[in-house]
Order: sequence, then structure tokens, then C-alpha cells
Amino acid sequence: MRDILKEILDTAKKTGVQYADIRFRNTSEELIQTNNDILKHYHRGDDVGVGIRVLKNGRWGFSATHNLKKDSLEKALKNAISISDSTQNIGEKGIERTKEIPIIKKYKSKIEKDPFKVPFENKIEILKNIHEKTSKNPLIKKTDGQLYFKKMHQILLTSEGSDLENDFYISSGQYEAKAVNENGFQGRRFQEDPQQKGFEYIENLPLVADAERIAEEAVMKLKAKSGPCGKRDLILLPSNLFLTIHESVGHPTELDRVLGWEANFAGTSFATTEKLGKFKYGSNLVNFVADNTLEYGLSTWGWDDDGITGKKWDIVKDGILVGYGTTREVAHYIGQNKSTGCNFADSWKSQPINRIPNLYMLPGKENLTLDELIADTKDGLIIDGRDSFSIDQRRYNFQFGGDFVREIKNGKIGDVVKDVTYQSITPEFWNSCDAVCDERFFKPCGTLFCGKGEPVQLHHMTHGSAPARFRNISIGGAFNG
Repeated sequence: MRDILKEILDTAKKTGVQYADIRFRNTSEELIQTNNDILKHYHRGDDVGVGIRVLKNGRWGFSATHNLKKDSLEKALKNAISISDSTQNIGEKGIERTKEIPIIKKYKSKIEKDPFKVPFENKIEILKNIHEKTSKNPLIKKTDGQLYFKKMHQILLTSEGSDLENDFYISSGQYEAKAVNENGFQGRRFQEDPQQKGFEYIENLPLVADAERIAEEAVMKLKAKSGPCGKRDLILLPSNLFLTIHESVGHPTELDRVLGWEANFAGTSFATTEKLGKFKYGSNLVNFVADNTLEYGLSTWGWDDDGITGKKWDIVKDGILVGYGTTREVAHYIGQNKSTGCNFADSWKSQPINRIPNLYMLPGKENLTLDELIADTKDGLIIDGRDSFSIDQRRYNFQFGGDFVREIKNGKIGDVVKDVTYQSITPEFWNSCDAVCDERFFKPCGTLFCGKGEPVQLHHMTHGSAPARFRNISIGGAFNG
């Protein structure tokens, strides 16, 4: 395959294009979903094809094909050039890109067990065992289980001389137990935390071991009173905070969104370029690091689809906005001559776009345990897991829910409360952060299906944090069932 790709790339270079790349990708996915002990849905399939990108006279052209024969690839190249010829420039010069050093490398996920070589029976047995444990509680009427696996093999060749090969794996498991009585229903999730690992990750997760606890907590929610309204201090666990990071920090600092190049899926961004280096995004304790070198991170591919090696850089430092996620096309708009490597496509048939990197909040520098943080909180809530969310078209006003919420009274954990949401404005929220637990309590969490673009592309990235406290946040109720 590589030889044919090189031939097509050589043909592209002879046409006089400014730049060209050719990307072969073979993606395999397996999804197993159960309802109680019944198989509800099963999918296992491969998606193979080639995407060709050319930059000619400052204009992109892109074409893709699932036919891997040489004549079909030649036709796709001609289509990409024709598309470039038929479009108009952005500005006087059209697309400008940073100059980067070409690289020749291979990347492979560190896995012990290839999940695609593990028998289906072993996987379904895990989900059945989960149901067996949760159904011991008579109020649990339904348990929805899921295992998901992905592997990707990619070859990326560029006219600048980059020759890159990836083998990438993801494993993920989750379930939700639903408790029902005459007053309604409530669910409790085993939070999905996908990682770039093999089947050994699933074997080491306490999916079955935690099932009875998950069931018990679903029943506790069912019998709980509704959450308070008004102002409360919040302790947010990483299982909840990762989604708030994703929506209120990750998306607002994608530079294409900041520049107005992207405006769907909740719009553009309030974190505009004149704020860079000046804007107080959060308190002095708030530090966000983008890190596409993070071990087991879902956006750690070795390099992006521009061929830029994975990097680590600051987004917010000591509370100040200092960086964005960039690509070769947008970096120069903030005076940078190098991309941070955030250009990813979700498929061989998609053109790469600016995506959120692995992004996490640094833990606190001072020793602080979760128990100590709780003991120091007089009147608040501690929130575990994610639930519903919404955010406005500038990533400014937001609302997030929690899966399992308990009151804190005079430094002690109190009653479970249900149907809780918190509302804030992004910079006000992050500026209210007054305590972050230390590195012992840091936990990575991931998202598999971040949507962006039209047609929509789905990408995955890892977020993380230690438990953190936010003062005087507005709390409201949310009807569930």
C-alpha cells in the first residue's frame, strides 16, 4: 500500500501544488451494548480508505475514496485539484501555513492485550456479571451496559517529506443501573473513562466489583430529596469536572473557533485573541495544560494529521489565558510560527480540523486531601459523575448536572440529593476556585464522541483534574423522570 501512496504523492508534486498529503486509514470498532443480561446491540466492522489533500494557489482541495486501486486514487487526486481550482481564496494570499520540519516516525499504543483478539464470550460475560450484581437489589429494574473498542492503523505521507505510521487503540467500559419505585426512577452510572490501552484496561477496571455499590447509590438517589436552590460551595470530582473543562475551556480555546472559522455546536468563543496574555480566566490556582504527549491520552497519536509531533503547552497559567490549540493554518494569526499540533480528522473521508487536545487542570501544589477539603467546607455539595449540560453560543453561560450528589454540612458528608444542576459564567466559575487537591488525587477522564464541524466529525481526547472547590455557585433543580 505504501508504494502506491508514494506514487500518487509523486504525481501530486508534479502538478505544481504548494503542498499535498495522502492519508491511508483502516479503523476497526467493536461496540457491545446490553439491556440487563440481553444483548441489545452488537457492531464490529472495519472502515478503510484514503484521503488526499492538496493546497494550490492558497486554496484547499480534498477528495477521498474507499477504493484502494491506483486508478481510483489517481481520480481522487484529480478531484482534489479540481476542487482547489474551483474555490476562492481566503484573503489576498489564501491559506498560509507554518513552516515545519518533516518527520519520519512510527507510533504504537502501549497495549498488553489486543481487544480485537479477545473472544466475544469473554466480553459479554463481563456485562452479564454486572447485571447479576446490580439485580440483587430488587429496586434495580434495568442495567444498561456497554463495552467499546477501537483500533486505527494510519499511514500519512506529505509532499514535504513526512512519512508517519500509527497503530492506535482505545478501550472503554461503562454501565448505568436504574432504580424504579412508585414515585419514579433514578439512574447511577459507572463513569466511562476510556483510555489508550488494550483489553487489560477492562480487566483491571472494577466494573463488576463496583456493581452492587452502583446499584445501592441508584436506590439512594431514588429515595433522596431534591437538591437545594441558591448559592452553595461545590466540590467537584474529576468525573464531573472533566466535562466542564471540555466545554468551558477546551472548546473556547480552539483557535479556529476563536477566529470565527467555526460556529456550530454552541457557536464561537468569548476567549478572543486580544485577551491572550491578559485575561483572568480563573483564580491563581487554575492552571490548564494541553498535552498531546500524555501517556494513554486519547489525543496522543504521536503527531496530528498535519504531521506535527505531539506537544505540551500552557492554555491557562496562574489563572491567565496564555495559549490556544492551533493548527498550521491558524497559528500565525496569534503571531506563532509553529503549530501546536491540533489538526485531526475522524476518518479517511474527512478533512482534518482544529480539535481540542488532551487538556487537564494541574493539581494543587500544596498537600491537600479530599477529606481535608471536605472538612474545610461548611455548606456545600460534592458532585461525582456527569449528567446533562448546556452552554451558550460563546461558551460563556453554562449549566452542568451531576450523577451522584451529596450535601456537605459543617465539614461532614451528609444526605444524597437528586436532580442537581449548577449554573455559572465561565470566567466567574473558574475565578471562584479556591482549593485544588494535590497530585495524589489527580485522575484522567476521557470523552469519545466530541462533535464538531459540518458534516459532523467525532473526536476523542482526555481531560483530567484533582477534586477542586468552587465558592458560592448558583444551584438549581433539574427534573429527571
